[in-house]
Amino acid sequence: MGMPSGTELLIIFGIIVLLFGAKKIPDLAKGLGKGIKNFKAEMKEVDAEEVASDAPKKVESADEVAATEAPKTTTQA
Repeated sequence: MGMPSGTELLIIFGIIVLLFGAKKIPDLAKGLGKGIKNFKAEMKEVDAEEVASDAPKKVESADEVAATEAPKTTTQA
């Protein structure tokens, strides 16, 4: 199964014209193009978020952690 030949492409195009009409084809192509553009933009955004999440994070020292924790109280019966 390779690429369709010229006559096969013409038959496929003819069927598409019959199904959707000649006026709808440019609208369909425009919608497809916008969808691909939005998909690529979202993929770039996801990649940027992954790179940002891989950045080294600030490590708190033990003194900072102890200062921010609330004192623990225990009750004994």
